[in-house]
Amino acid sequence: MSATEFIEQFKALPASERAQVAKFVVENDDSWVPASFRESMADAEAGRTADLETALREPYPPEQ
Repeated sequence: MSATEFIEQFKALPASERAQVAKFVVENDDSWVPASFRESMADAEAGRTADLETALREPYPPEQ
């Protein structure tokens, strides 16, 4: 099935079923999420964050 065919079939679905498809895509396909955002989320999950005020006031620490 081509993307055009899928889109046409998607448009024909009732709103509740379109919502199910959209939810599935968001939860199972992150190709639409920029790589830089995924990297930032991985940093946050690993605890590699800085307080914004500190980041703006303090010099950048050297890499370890």
